[in-house]
Amino acid sequence: NVGAFNSTEVTQNAKIILYFGTLIRKKGLLELPLIFNEIVKKDKKVKLILVGKDASDSISGNASTWQMMQNLFSPDALLCVNYKGSVPYDEIKTIINNATVCVFPSFAEALPVSWIEAMAMQKAIVASDIGWATTVIDDGLNGFLVNPKNHLEYANKIIKLLENSELRKQFGTQAREKVENQFSDYVVAKSSINFYQKSIENYKKINEK
Repeated sequence: NVGAFNSTEVTQNAKIILYFGTLIRKKGLLELPLIFNEIVKKDKKVKLILVGKDASDSISGNASTWQMMQNLFSPDALLCVNYKGSVPYDEIKTIINNATVCVFPSFAEALPVSWIEAMAMQKAIVASDIGWATTVIDDGLNGFLVNPKNHLEYANKIIKLLENSELRKQFGTQAREKVENQFSDYVVAKSSINFYQKSIENYKKINEK
């Protein structure tokens, strides 16, 4: 529901990078510490907030992805990380609203609802260039798309947005517009109706023969 994720202006001095979603390898959470390490090398005042349920890792067998992540942060970077765990629905909207940049370094997505929610709140996003990404985000127009294994390039795109409020505003405005035009409840419902109408028409044609 796009309407539930309307942004309000927040005066903020802190540079806050936000990831929200499950903490799991396939969402790029083992790449994010290495990306954030590069950012902290250039600016130790940046904060990384993580919101979401921790998950076990099917490859290593580790019971906690968050525990694995902590070992990947540099000492300086780890001091700038705040893992909030799962939070209530209303609270996540406030956290998104207060974020400077939202990041989604995922390797596996269907239709990424978290991206759309952030876009609906006019947030500048740096996401993965894998899977559904190009359907949701137009690189350089309403967000940046980067391969999450390219840690330095990913970090540099985040830094570019952290340092450029006009670009963040531009991306946010374009992102909201994209969501309203392609992913709002009305648009999705209309598309579904058209699909079923065409299916019914095709069914009738087949049975008339």
